[in-house]
Amino acid sequence: MILGRSERGKPPIEPLTLKILVAGGFGVGKTTLVGAVSEIRPLRTEELLTEAGRPVDDISGVEAKNTTTVAMDFGRITLREDLVLYLFGTPGQERFWFMWDELAEGALGAVVLADTRRLEDCFAAIDYFERRSIPFLVGVNCFEGAARYPADDIRRALDLDDHVPLLMCDARERESVKEVLVEVVQHAMTQAARHRRAVTT
Repeated sequence: MILGRSERGKPPIEPLTLKILVAGGFGVGKTTLVGAVSEIRPLRTEELLTEAGRPVDDISGVEAKNTTTVAMDFGRITLREDLVLYLFGTPGQERFWFMWDELAEGALGAVVLADTRRLEDCFAAIDYFERRSIPFLVGVNCFEGAARYPADDIRRALDLDDHVPLLMCDARERESVKEVLVEVVQHAMTQAARHRRAVTT
């Protein structure tokens, strides 16, 4: 027998779906982050690095990396029964940046992953989101063997505004990544509420 709505009790909840971008430099861990939390098999558009790409693909610090994202990574995570995040990992290399505008369309916010060994590689992503007023936070991916620095030192090095959250994380660990995603949603909603108040006053 098919149960009617009244027999089931409450109707099923239609979850709110939000789009979050994951950006940062080449080899910083974007694909790893999406894969660590996605409850579906992540869509990946990775290609092998080739000799032809050596002049433009700086692999210093990530010498073991042999693939790169050429379009996007895609994953999904349910944070609560009524909240689902769609994650879009952007390509890190400059020659693929033309795709960022398409990926950023409709995004609530973004995570900019940073690697302290190559901190300058995330400047372009920070600048991109600042210029477009897309709320973002910086997640410092704590690679094994990388030097650890105080958060305030990293914030100064990146010249971040005070309101931009900065978190230490491990892109391989599901719970660590979930903390980052919860934080970026909260930050984006706070920024949206602040904007609404500014418009109405």
